[in-house]
Amino acid sequence: MKAAKGAGIGGAYRSLADMSGLGLDVIHILTPPASHCALAVQALRMGCHVLVEKPMATSADECDRMLEAEKETGRILSVNHSARMDPVVLEALRLVKEGACGDVLAVNFLRSSEYPPYAGGAMPAHYREGAYPFLDIGVHGLSLMETFLGAIQDVDIRHAATGRDPYLTFDEWHGFVQCEHGTGQMYLSWNVQPVQNELIIHGTRGVIHVDCYLQICTVRKRRPGPKMVQRVVSTATNSTSTLLKTSFNVVRFATGRLQPSPGIGVSVTKFYEALHQGIAPPVSGEEGRRIVAWAEHATRAASDEKRAMLERESALPAPARTLVTGATGFLGRAVVARLLSNGETIRVLARRAVPGLEGNPRVHVVRGDLGDPEVVERAVKGVELVYHLGAGMRGGAEAFESGTVWGTKNVVAACLHHGVKRLVHVSSLSVLDHAGHRKGVPITESSPIEPHPELRGGYSQTKLIAENIVLDAIRNQNLPAVILRPGQIFGPGAENTPPSGVIGVAGRWLVMGTGRLPLNLVYVEDVVDALLLASTRPNACGHVFQLVDPATLTQREYIEAARRHGSAPRVSYVPKLALYTLALSVELLGRMLRRDAPLSRYKIRSLAPLSPFDGSAARDQLGWTPAVGTHEGLLLTFSKADLEDGALGLAGIMN
Repeated sequence: MKAAKGAGIGGAYRSLADMSGLGLDVIHILTPPASHCALAVQALRMGCHVLVEKPMATSADECDRMLEAEKETGRILSVNHSARMDPVVLEALRLVKEGACGDVLAVNFLRSSEYPPYAGGAMPAHYREGAYPFLDIGVHGLSLMETFLGAIQDVDIRHAATGRDPYLTFDEWHGFVQCEHGTGQMYLSWNVQPVQNELIIHGTRGVIHVDCYLQICTVRKRRPGPKMVQRVVSTATNSTSTLLKTSFNVVRFATGRLQPSPGIGVSVTKFYEALHQGIAPPVSGEEGRRIVAWAEHATRAASDEKRAMLERESALPAPARTLVTGATGFLGRAVVARLLSNGETIRVLARRAVPGLEGNPRVHVVRGDLGDPEVVERAVKGVELVYHLGAGMRGGAEAFESGTVWGTKNVVAACLHHGVKRLVHVSSLSVLDHAGHRKGVPITESSPIEPHPELRGGYSQTKLIAENIVLDAIRNQNLPAVILRPGQIFGPGAENTPPSGVIGVAGRWLVMGTGRLPLNLVYVEDVVDALLLASTRPNACGHVFQLVDPATLTQREYIEAARRHGSAPRVSYVPKLALYTLALSVELLGRMLRRDAPLSRYKIRSLAPLSPFDGSAARDQLGWTPAVGTHEGLLLTFSKADLEDGALGLAGIMN
C-alpha cells in the first residue's frame, strides 16, 4: 500500500480480478515463484502483456501453460533475467563479441547470498523447498552460461548441507554446465562472506573478470614478452583501472546515478522498448522455459531428498507425557537431566541435533523451530505437560520475534488445541520495571512491569510480550498454566556468564559503579525444583511466581569467586556518570545516522539488578524454598583445584 501511494496510485488491490476494469496494458509479476503461472495466465487473458520475475515458474509444465496462454491471447510474455541484463555483463558481452579474449572456452559463475532471518509463522518457501535456492539464484547462472557459451546441452548440479543454517537445508551448490561452445561452472553458497557476485570468462587470448556488485569489468590479455612481464603489466593495469572504476561507481551510487541491481531496470527498459518497436522482447518465454526445465532437471534429487526429510519429520513422534522446549539451553539441559533421572520418557523440540540425547530411547526429539506453527503442533500433540523454556537469546529482532513471541504463541495455541493438562512457562525478571523501581521497596509478583519495553532491547521486549500471551490465555481461554520468573540462573556450565548489572564486551566485564549491588541469583537445580512443583501443585495454575534466593551476594563477591576460578575476564569498575555519558554519545550518534542505538541512558538505568525480593508467594503457594541455595551453589559452580582457599576462602568472600 505504501509503495502504491508513493507511485501516485490510488490504492492496492488484492487480486488481478479487482484490476480488470482499469484498462491496463502491462502487468509485472513480482510475487513468489509458486504463484507465477496462475497470475501470468490470468494477466495474459485479461489482454495484458506480462513481464514476470525469474524464475519464470517452478516447473516446465507451468511454463508450458504460460506459453499456451501467450499464444492463445497474442500478448507478449517475457522473463526478467536481470543477471544477463546487468550493464557490466552487457559490457563483458560486447568485449567478447569484439574479440577481447579470443574464443571463449569456459565461464565461472560465483555467487553467495543470504535470506532474511526467519521471524516466525509459516515457513517461507526458501526454507521449505529443497530446490528453492538453486531456482532462486542458479537460474541466473544458467542464463549467463547460455549467453556466453551457447545452448545448454547438459547440466550436473550437486547440493550439500553444512548445517550452519538450521532452516536452509541445502546451502552449498556446485554445478557443471556443458554448452554448445564450452563448459561452465557454478558455485552458489549461502555461507561465503563477503557476499560475492562474479563472472569469469576464460578465452584463448584473455580472461574477463566481471564484478557485478562493484559494476566493474576488467580484462587480462595475452601480451608480447615473457610470461612474468605479461602478468606484472596486466596486474598493474587492472589494479589502476579497478581503483578508478570503483571510485567512479561509488560517486555514481552516492548521487543516485547507479542503482542497486541495475540489471532489473535495464531489463524493464528493454522490455518496454521492444513493445514500443513491435519486436521480440529481450528474454522470450521460450528462453525462460528452457532455463526452468534445466533447473528442474538438475535439482530433482534435492527436491526429492527434502520431501522425504519433511515426511520423516512430520511423522507423529513416539508417545510421551512431557514436552520440553529450549532443551538445549542451560536450564533446559538441567530439566531434561532431572526428568530422565526420575525415569520419565520425554519429548524435546529442537532446531538442531541434540548431542547426548539423540539415540536415547527415552528421549524423542522433534526437529524444527518454535516459530513454526506446524512443528509446534506436532510436538505438543499427545503430551500432558509442557515445560516451555525456549526463547530467542541472541541475534536480531527476527530471532527474538520467532523464538520468543511466535514460539510462545504457537505453544499456547497447541496446548489449547490438544487439551494439555498443564503448561509451565518460564518468563524473566526483565519484564519488571527496573528503571522506575524505588530503592528499598520489596518486589512482589504484582510489582509494576516494564512501561517502555521498546527501550530495553529485544530480549526484554519479547519476553514481556510472551508472558502477556500466556496471561491472556489463562484469563480468557482457561489455559492451565503457571508462569515462573526466575532471577539470574547460575550453576556449573554458566561460569563465564557475567552477573546482573555487568556488561560483557570485548573480553572484559564492565561493572557499573562499585559492584556493591545485591544480585538476584537462583541456582539452576533450585529452578528445576520449582518447575517440577509448578507442574504438580493443584492451586498453582493461573499464578505468577518469582524465584530468587533469599540469601544474597553482591556483584563484587560473585566476580571475585569467578576470578579465582579463572572464569572472569578482565574486570573494570566504571563510574555511573561515565556510562551515562557514553550512552548519551551513542544515542546522539544513532539519531544522526537514523539508526537504533545499541546503548541508551534508559538501558543504563535498567541495568542495575532489582532488590529486595519478597519470595513469600513461591514459598507459601508453590511450596518452594531453595534446596541448594546461593552459597552452596557458588561453591558447586566455582569448585576447582586452583581455588587455593577452598570452601573457607569462599565463605570468607561471602560473609
